[in-house]
Amino acid sequence: MSTPYPFTALVGQDDLRLGLLLNAVSPAVGGVLVRGEKGTAKSTAVRALAALMPEVSVVPGCRFSCAPDAPDPACPDGPHESGSGVSRAARTVELPVGASEDRLVGALDIERALAEGVKAFEPGLLADAHRGILYVDEVNLLHDHLVDLLLDAAAMGASYVEREGVSVRHAARFLLVGTMNPEEGELRPQLLDRFGLTVEVAASRETDLRVEVVRRRLAYDDDPAGFAAQWADEEGALRARIVAARALLPQVRLGDGALRQIAATCAAFEVDGMRADIVMARTATALAAWAGRSDVLAEDVRQAALLALPHRRRRNPFDAPGLDEDKLDDTLEQNSGEDDDPDPDGPGGGGRPPEGDGPDTPPQGEGGADDTPAQSVPEQGGEKEQGQPGGGSGEQQPVRAGEPFRTKMLSVPGLGEGAAGRRSRARTEHGRTTGARRPQGALTKLHLAATVQAAAPHQRARGRSGRGLVVRRDDLRQAVREGREGNLVLFVVDASGSMAARQRMTAVKGAVLSLLMDAYQRRDKVGLITFRGKDAEVVLPPTSSVDAAAARLEMLPTGGRTPVAAGLLKAHDVLRVERLRDPSRRPLLVVVTDGRATGGPEPVALAARAARLHEVEGTASVVVDCESGPVRLGLAVSLAGELGGTAVTLDELRADSIAGLVKDVQGYSRRAA
Repeated sequence: MSTPYPFTALVGQDDLRLGLLLNAVSPAVGGVLVRGEKGTAKSTAVRALAALMPEVSVVPGCRFSCAPDAPDPACPDGPHESGSGVSRAARTVELPVGASEDRLVGALDIERALAEGVKAFEPGLLADAHRGILYVDEVNLLHDHLVDLLLDAAAMGASYVEREGVSVRHAARFLLVGTMNPEEGELRPQLLDRFGLTVEVAASRETDLRVEVVRRRLAYDDDPAGFAAQWADEEGALRARIVAARALLPQVRLGDGALRQIAATCAAFEVDGMRADIVMARTATALAAWAGRSDVLAEDVRQAALLALPHRRRRNPFDAPGLDEDKLDDTLEQNSGEDDDPDPDGPGGGGRPPEGDGPDTPPQGEGGADDTPAQSVPEQGGEKEQGQPGGGSGEQQPVRAGEPFRTKMLSVPGLGEGAAGRRSRARTEHGRTTGARRPQGALTKLHLAATVQAAAPHQRARGRSGRGLVVRRDDLRQAVREGREGNLVLFVVDASGSMAARQRMTAVKGAVLSLLMDAYQRRDKVGLITFRGKDAEVVLPPTSSVDAAAARLEMLPTGGRTPVAAGLLKAHDVLRVERLRDPSRRPLLVVVTDGRATGGPEPVALAARAARLHEVEGTASVVVDCESGPVRLGLAVSLAGELGGTAVTLDELRADSIAGLVKDVQGYSRRAA
């Protein structure tokens, strides 16, 4: 096993280190989510934490890490008698993003269970992580069915495996740590709320700190063991401080004044539910213990709020996480308690990690949430086309999007086999059972009725005696299930002068923003193409980050001619490349335009050519008709007909519109033709 990078050798990233250390002191805090750009030592810090965790005592030979003084009465390896145990290091178990359900929760040998009546159970990662750390890198990319299992285990402290009447349960209490890059997509709100704390990390912009990071990393890569030995004393001191804080934790007093500040802060920031209050209370208590104090101070409550509330106060998927610190300070001051504050001076005063984690530690600088750079937006519209004929206006300043609304359901017709999601019908590992087939590889979902039907005709030939059913491997049948998949939703948005001249861009941006919110909820990938002037531009290549698409949309300028064909041809190029990268993910093309093709040579002919290309690719299409006014040319409807897809007005796009319920793209294609 390779030598991990020492935790005390990390440079900067104070909030990241503090969040991890507080969970080491008090696992009841509920874990930590680390959000930040790539290359900011997120994974390195989490893996380094394992070496600092105190050892755990377990029952010898128990695969489920039962505590010898209080063994789990339902342990599959039990029953255990209370007694002495053996000590071992706390485990850090990594959950791969592409792991199967069986790998996470464990697997039953269905063939032996049916034929022999034996509960042969192979533990999964949840059993390995019990009383340790469960680490999920790129947690925002985790499949929905694995997220559901994590939520269940985190809520109940146990994992259940049930297959056709055969059931196994074991304890699964672990410290959940996740890392993610927000540019690759956001996290489901249910799982987001399960993380006790969240920290934002970013690379320092200070030259000296960056130099020190590179110097230490190169030294570690050249000689991992030697580098770790240089930091052994600092690691030992930090480990001893964690043990001391754990011992002090039960003696820490959370007074009524601090409780009132916690409740008032959660109410002021309008967080949902009561979990935030509980997490803040546990975090403030852990901060006091970490500082070597037996009383919780206002500064502990403030730091706890900065760690526990930012990810809970978001009102929609596109709000940036964060906390108004001025409002926080005002709330704490208005609700200051009556408790007598003890002397705040003590080890690690203020609840911050110890200064000087090792020799030659540079001054601590950037690395907190406030250092996260704003989402960069590519420069828009290289050409300068002021007042071009037929465009209606020159380039305009970006306008804000209108108020988002709930959109109707748009789905791709047919049955796909793409990534799990919530938009279109697909064959999936989870969902309702629609049939049975012979298993291809390991059996995962048994279809009991089909298995019995396959085995029944052969019972006499197999010499069956008694009431048991003689089942062989050839009789086993895999359940075929149907669920929902996520799609690639590619937006092609008209940003020409005709859209701005009629003051429709606010409504158009509001509609696209609403569709982006819908894509976020349905776990889609999204891409954004705009066309204006002479050409089309891929503003955002297909990505899982719906937030990034919303940011690009907000900065979108308008002006110039309307090269519809260029936008469609650019979409075709993007879809062709994406089909090679991810052939199982089916695309949905959403064209937002009034249909006026005024730019480029022979726009109508090129539009028809683009439509034929999309038809060959089998792409489902929706045209959002932005035409307004008493006289309508119906050009967007004609374009939808050429694409073999749907035409829907901005009003019809609303879920509460009286125009009727949108079932899928195929249902609209007849009307658009």
